[in-house]
Amino acid sequence: MTLNIAILPGDGIGTEIVAEAMKVLQVLKQNFNFDIAWQYGLIGGVAYDADGCPYPAATQALVHGSDAVLLGAVGGPKWERLDKPLRPEAGLLAIRKDLDLFANYRPAKVHKQLLQASTLKPEVINGVDILVIRELVSGIYFGQPRGIEDLPDGQQRGFNTLEYTTSQIERIARKAFEAARVRDRRVCSIDKANVLEATEFWRSVVSDLHAREYTDVALSHMYVDNAAMQLIRAPKQFDVMLTTNLFGDILSDEASMLTGSIGMLPSASMGEKFAMYEPIHGSAPDISGQNKANPLATILSVAMMLRFSLAREDLALHVEAAVDQVLDDGLRTADLSHDADVAASCSAMGDAVCTALLGANA
Repeated sequence: MTLNIAILPGDGIGTEIVAEAMKVLQVLKQNFNFDIAWQYGLIGGVAYDADGCPYPAATQALVHGSDAVLLGAVGGPKWERLDKPLRPEAGLLAIRKDLDLFANYRPAKVHKQLLQASTLKPEVINGVDILVIRELVSGIYFGQPRGIEDLPDGQQRGFNTLEYTTSQIERIARKAFEAARVRDRRVCSIDKANVLEATEFWRSVVSDLHAREYTDVALSHMYVDNAAMQLIRAPKQFDVMLTTNLFGDILSDEASMLTGSIGMLPSASMGEKFAMYEPIHGSAPDISGQNKANPLATILSVAMMLRFSLAREDLALHVEAAVDQVLDDGLRTADLSHDADVAASCSAMGDAVCTALLGANA
C-alpha cells in the first residue's frame, strides 16, 4: 500500500532543508523498496501570500488525507506587521490544533562526533540522551481570554490565560510514562507549582496518574527555573522531561545547545490519529536562500516519521546511520564548524547523507 506524505516546506530556510530531506525520501523510494508518494502544500507566510490565510483550506484537506506530515519552518520579518491571526505562526498553531497534535517529542541526543561543537565541556555532555515531551495544543498558547485592552486610566493591559484540564494533563503524561518504559524508566515533570496554580494542578494530576498506573517508572518533579539550570549543570540526570507547552518550548531549545546546534534536533508532534514531523528550529531569515542551513534536523525528523508513522524502523535506522557516517567523515555545516570557510553547504550535507544511504544499500 502506498504511503502518502504531505510536504509543507513553509518559509525561509524551510524550503532548503525540506529539499534535502526529499532527496533522502527519493533515495528510499528508489533503492529501498519503499512505496511512498507525496504532495506539497502551503503553510505560514507563503500560504498567506498565496491565499490570504496561513493555514488554507487546501492544506487542511491535504494533511487530513495523509499518513504523515513533514514541515520545514514558518515565519519571517516580511509578515511581522500582519494582524496576529494572519501571521505565519498562527498557521503553525492552527495545524497543531486542527490535527490535535497534543504530544511533542523532542529528543536531545549528543552525537559523539560533535562533543567539541557544544559550548559545554565534553565531560558534561558526553552520553546525554534526553527526550523532552511537551504538551502542544493547550496551556498559555491557547488559553482564553487573551488579548490587549485599553484601561480607564489610559494605560493598556496585555493578558493571557494559562489553563489545563485533567484529561489534557493525563494524556500527555501517559505519553511520557510510556516513552520512559522503553528508555531508562525515569520521568521528571517540570512545573512552577510554587507560584502557578495551573501547574500545581499539573503536578497533582501527574502524581495521581503515576500512582495509579505507572509505578514501574520513577517520577520526580522539578521547578522550571531549577530545570533550566540543571540542564546546563548536569544534563545526564534527565531521561524523559515532561512539561507544559510554554516551558517545553523554552527547555527544548536550551537542550538543543547540549548537542552543539539547534540544527541537529528533530521533533515529532503526535496525536491519536495524525502526526507531523519538523526540525525544532525556526525559519532563520538571516541565512535564507544562502544554502547555509543545517538540514540534519529535518533529515532526522524523516527518521522519526519512518519509525513512528510509517512502520519502517529498518529505514529509520538506515537514515540515522547515514547521518552518523557523514559526521564521522567530518562534514560540518556552518552552525557546527569553527571554520566557516570550510563549512559544508546545506545541499552538500544532504547529498552526503544520500551517498551514505546508498552505500548502506550497496
